Amino acid sequence: MTTDLIPTCDLCDRFKGDTSGDFRVLPPVFREFGGRAAFSGTAVTVKCFEDNTSVKALLEGPGEGRVLVVDGAGSLRRALVGGNIGAAAARNGWAGVIVDGCVRDVAELAVCDVGIRALAPMPLPTERRQPGLLDQPVQIQGVTVRPGDWICADADGIVVMGARPA
Repeated sequence: MTTDLIPTCDLCDRFKGDTSGDFRVLPPVFREFGGRAAFSGTAVTVKCFEDNTSVKALLEGPGEGRVLVVDGAGSLRRALVGGNIGAAAARNGWAGVIVDGCVRDVAELAVCDVGIRALAPMPLPTERRQPGLLDQPVQIQGVTVRPGDWICADADGIVVMGARPA
């Protein structure tokens, strides 16, 4: 949750010498789309390609201050999160959503009280083909994110750790 927020620069200073692989930083390719600029929480993962069925189902459920990490394989062809899903995420207590892919309804997402990071806007919706794979390690821009990892995002970037630091 936001109350757990530790600045990402402070985390990078603290763990810059970490060689365990437990401290990871996502590349600076994500843009802010939600109404919450900084967020943190425990990761929930989903892997899907141009079909947001599982994303929608998860975000319509209880968020409990967690962060949904969506491995959309970096596709720029379809939006995996839109205004209705963003509103559901905010209403259901999700701290944030990180999409390795696109979003749509940018003006609607901007007023949702949830952090949303994605690669780009794309107005095309998804096609219902196959639900995603839940709760397994995913690759986000070449960085592994596991269910239960701790995510921290702010204006400086996105950090992934095995657990929230003490």
